[in-house]
Amino acid sequence: MIERYSLEPMKSLWSEEAKFERWLKVEIAAAEAMAELGIIPREAAKAIKERADYDIKEIKERERITKHDVAAFVDVVAKNIGDEGKYLHFGMTSYDVVDTALSLGMKEAMEIIIEKMKDVKSALKDLAIKHKYTPEMGRTHGIHAEPITFGLKVLVYYREMKRNMERAKRAMDTISVGKISGAVGTFSQLPPEVEERAMTKLGLKPAPVATQVLQRDRHMEVLASLAITGTTLEKIATEIRHLQRTEVGEVEEPFSGGQKGSSAMPHKRNPVRSERICGMARLLRSYMLAAMENNALWHERDISHSSVERVIIPDAFLALDFALKETADILKNLRVKPERMMENIWGNYGLFLSQRILLALVERGWQRDKAYRKVQSLAMKALEEKRDFRELVREELTDELQNVEELFSLEHYFKHVDKIFQRAIEE
Repeated sequence: MIERYSLEPMKSLWSEEAKFERWLKVEIAAAEAMAELGIIPREAAKAIKERADYDIKEIKERERITKHDVAAFVDVVAKNIGDEGKYLHFGMTSYDVVDTALSLGMKEAMEIIIEKMKDVKSALKDLAIKHKYTPEMGRTHGIHAEPITFGLKVLVYYREMKRNMERAKRAMDTISVGKISGAVGTFSQLPPEVEERAMTKLGLKPAPVATQVLQRDRHMEVLASLAITGTTLEKIATEIRHLQRTEVGEVEEPFSGGQKGSSAMPHKRNPVRSERICGMARLLRSYMLAAMENNALWHERDISHSSVERVIIPDAFLALDFALKETADILKNLRVKPERMMENIWGNYGLFLSQRILLALVERGWQRDKAYRKVQSLAMKALEEKRDFRELVREELTDELQNVEELFSLEHYFKHVDKIFQRAIEE
């Protein structure tokens, strides 16, 4: 991920230094487990833990010779340990280290993501409650439908973010596994007890069965949970973009002092941060597709997944990490315009009342199709003549309807708001 969208601590978590530290952590845990089981001398495990060290430049130089990053890492670390370094990586294959360490990294990254999800979820809850009764026109197909409240709109996003958190926790559990089962997963050189002890030390679970690698459906599930969360953020950002359009003008992104919306047009205040979030969501979907391609490997593994994962896994976490922070900040500082929302509700001649008038006629004994056609004709007349729909209803249907003015009440549409909030928000 480019520097522009890389935030700490996620950025450091996926650095090369952090990767090698995780590799070393796995090697040390495996050595300690082997020493406990009498497979290698306890002095060797102690030396590995105390003297294991490396220089990244030296690893890179060694890799130019070995053409193998793990082999280069093991060579450099073993040299620094001394004679006991011969027991480093004893009986292990490269992906015993790489996959287990990758799981450690992904688990830690998911913990960061979940914390930022909590922040977005909290911001959504606060915004929903604040605007629980703020009337806004509901739109379907981009066309005025019936009134909702802005709080109800946000409440939908709140519940979706709650589901995203649940998915993320399940995905984190799925990836919290490791393996030290050897070249094809048969424990040919080391017994399963080494794996079990090492995973306990690392805070992971042993994979019940593996090949040379952990199966990539696990990684796919994580990338899918990140991508799904991205679509929620995109949904929120797209709504803000629509509502900020000049013709609508109901909300506005935060706009800081000194900020410029356009290099050419001083009047511009564009929803650039929401647009950026939508871009991050596109990346996340593409990374999920690449993760799905990685699941089908040849036999007990090939290396086709490796180059893909070096890009998509760090970038996916960084992209969502950035998008979550942007979303939380926008939501906490969103400028909501209730007056403009009310103007838009009544700005389309009150046509949103059509269903209520239709049902009132049916209740008075009209056949539904006849009532529909009558109300439709009045609605079209209001549009064509730019007249208030209520005025036409008064003129033509007052005799047919009882208490016609009560049918024009906006409060009618919000009578169940409290019940919906009670169902949707945890006490």
